[in-house]
Amino acid sequence: MTDSQEHAPASVWRNPIHFLAFGFGSGAMPRAPGTWGTLAALPFVLLWQQLPPWGYETVLVLSTLVGIWLCHKTAADLGVHDHGGIVWDEFVGLWIAMWLAPTGWLWLLAGFLLFRLFDIWKPWPIRWIDHHVGGGLGIMLDDIIAGFMALAVLLLAEYLLAMV
Repeated sequence: MTDSQEHAPASVWRNPIHFLAFGFGSGAMPRAPGTWGTLAALPFVLLWQQLPPWGYETVLVLSTLVGIWLCHKTAADLGVHDHGGIVWDEFVGLWIAMWLAPTGWLWLLAGFLLFRLFDIWKPWPIRWIDHHVGGGLGIMLDDIIAGFMALAVLLLAEYLLAMV
């Protein structure tokens, strides 16, 4: 996936599957669609954080399973393995990053920045997954791992700040 993309296909606005895979249209932005998709996922974090833990976890599992299919179907329809505008994976990655993280605007900003850092930088094993795992699972999995890495940093920061 690249940070910029070819023009978003018109099907994004006509096909509900493509619309969801493109993050409710946020991935149709011509520059930095992953960042725009992650921004569009932020309001949902505020909703999911109001749920009991099992509710948030249910959202994560269902959005991941649905996302594998959405991303696979949309990529196949477009004939591009990981079109830059497919940002459902960014939605789920951010939701994972904020899953057990403390609440509050600074934590949300930190989670957003950390998730984008890991998603763009792609440290091991993210880069390997990005290059070797295909289909909808491959599209989703690198962002899932980036989300867990961001969450680990947030939880470590919370722990260290509690010691001060």
